[in-house]
Amino acid sequence: MLSWHRGELYVVLGAIFFSLSGVIVTLVLDHMTAFRLAQIRALGAFSLLFLITFIQDRSSLKAERREIPTLIFYGVVGYAMVQLGYFISISRGIPLSLVSILEFTAPVWIVLWIKFVRKGWVSNDMWVAIALCLIGLILVAKVWQGFTFDLIGILSAVGSAMSLAIYFLMSESQGAKRSAQAMVVWGIGVAGLFWLIVLPIWNFPTEILTTQINLQGRFSDYSAPGWLLIAYIIIFGTLVPYLLVVAGIRLISASKSSVIGMLEAVIGGAFAWVWLAQSWGVIQLLGGAIVLVGIYIADRTKTNAK
Repeated sequence: MLSWHRGELYVVLGAIFFSLSGVIVTLVLDHMTAFRLAQIRALGAFSLLFLITFIQDRSSLKAERREIPTLIFYGVVGYAMVQLGYFISISRGIPLSLVSILEFTAPVWIVLWIKFVRKGWVSNDMWVAIALCLIGLILVAKVWQGFTFDLIGILSAVGSAMSLAIYFLMSESQGAKRSAQAMVVWGIGVAGLFWLIVLPIWNFPTEILTTQINLQGRFSDYSAPGWLLIAYIIIFGTLVPYLLVVAGIRLISASKSSVIGMLEAVIGGAFAWVWLAQSWGVIQLLGGAIVLVGIYIADRTKTNAK
């Protein structure tokens, strides 16, 4: 049975790894800027995966000259712009919960692309699944609390969602030409180059590597060095989940993958509850259940345009 749902399993596992890394990221962001974390995350992940891929199958990294602009676009938009829009929204004072909801509107943009650009068929069940997931996430995040309107911040979050949609769509279309591993190498590599241009590496705050960072919440009696937490983010919060998600997209549709990816917000809330002792009320539990129902419907939905 697992072989039938291997794609779904990969995307769910990717969501789990992304969710747990979110807790670690919040700890590290108390000691460095989000932009610097995005930079070291991309550069570190690229360095490791490039070395592994070069040793295992260097031919998979080759690209024809006409493919390079597409791969650069994939890395800049599908990787770097997702994070840039997200971080700008946060810096403009938009609540994290609202930014997350706006970012997870990516499935809407994907099915709109399928229907109106590809001229493909999208079932009514897929629309219902997306609506249920969005409603559930709104309840989980309780976005009505502390709402702040800032046009630039809102547009940045929407831009992040559209970039995320492009990531899913291009991972699907380009995935037929090269392995998931090679796709991630190109995507993260281009993103790392983008961050090197935006933020000169010689100004990197190296003191974060030796800083003892409190683990907070239920583990507040313990601390860990910055280098260890950053290494975790690079390996288990970037490399592993990206490989899993791209591999999953190759086996199922971009639309299904993006809806299943909404599980990340629910799992992230569960990790925050366990680790940081953040409480969950009845409304949030209901929201989580609604998201699961939406994902179940999406997984059973068929479309003739992935």
